[in-house]
Amino acid sequence: MTELKNDRFLRALLREPIDTTPIWMMRQAGRYLPEYRETRAKAGDFLSLCKNTELACEVTLQPLRRYDLDAAILFSDILTIPDALGLGLYFEPGEGPKFSRVIRTEQDIKNLPKLDAKRDLDYVMNAVSTIRSALSGDVPLIGFSGSPWTLATYMIEGGSSKDYRYTKEMLYKTPELLHALLDHLADSVIDYLNAQIDAGAQAIQIFDSWGGALAHREYIDFSLNYMTKIVSGLKREKDGRRIPIILFTKGGGQWLDVMLESGADALGLDWTTKLDQARAQVAGRIALQGNLDPATLYGSSQSIEKAVKAMLDDAYRGGEKTGYVANLGHGITQWVNPDMPKIFVDTVHEYSAKYLG
Repeated sequence: MTELKNDRFLRALLREPIDTTPIWMMRQAGRYLPEYRETRAKAGDFLSLCKNTELACEVTLQPLRRYDLDAAILFSDILTIPDALGLGLYFEPGEGPKFSRVIRTEQDIKNLPKLDAKRDLDYVMNAVSTIRSALSGDVPLIGFSGSPWTLATYMIEGGSSKDYRYTKEMLYKTPELLHALLDHLADSVIDYLNAQIDAGAQAIQIFDSWGGALAHREYIDFSLNYMTKIVSGLKREKDGRRIPIILFTKGGGQWLDVMLESGADALGLDWTTKLDQARAQVAGRIALQGNLDPATLYGSSQSIEKAVKAMLDDAYRGGEKTGYVANLGHGITQWVNPDMPKIFVDTVHEYSAKYLG
């Protein structure tokens, strides 16, 4: 395999020495970039873009041409697994993802097929291998999946939800059904992510986008336990290098103590968590990633620079010199001026020299 020219992202996740703070952005390939919108129009629609190997590779590389990012992330969607399980994913303009079928009964769960990711999601694996080759070792490639809890909410609700009515009804009324679904999804995610690793992914992030909607005990029982199962089932080394695993629970900063036991290498933080306190709490036992409010990028050059410096001051206040990756606290939004992320990226690299130089 091509030698990796910039591995500071992987090194930071493994708490190894780094020369400057690595940075990437969740949803860094997306609608805020005019070149992305042009490529999506060429594909016809979002799902067609995901399934077109060359175009998925193109949009993955687009942000790296604009910004000095330290990692690429596979362009795909967290709902590829439910789609491959036969639920019929489609997108309504202005309404987001929806499914033709929902999962609400014991029979619905029993009818779900066993996923064979290399066969059923071959277009994802083709994209991973194509992107990895196109990167030519410049930066590592991140693969990803949604968490079982997050995937289950979409499958039960039939799309996005604000109150998770049907999912939480299943959780409290028939928890054994929800556990059966989550267990099936955990096995599917393990197969899916291991296939991505085989295809060339060099780090993995599990997006627990809706974990923060759960109560404390329920978060552990219905989300974290299944992510822990996934971590234990993943391949952790390829081509002589460790494959770092990042868990990101939006709204999950209060659960750092139990997330430490997941076996992951790093935890992602949203913008509601105080970074210096989080660093003190984990005490060098695990790396952290995040946590700039994505809305910060609506601001001026000066306000963005000020916010980024404050975040880095928090990250390194305790004297640590590694174990931190700069990122947003959630995905970059479509309304961001594409000139503004450069200020974020460049400030991270330049200002962190104060701590790491």
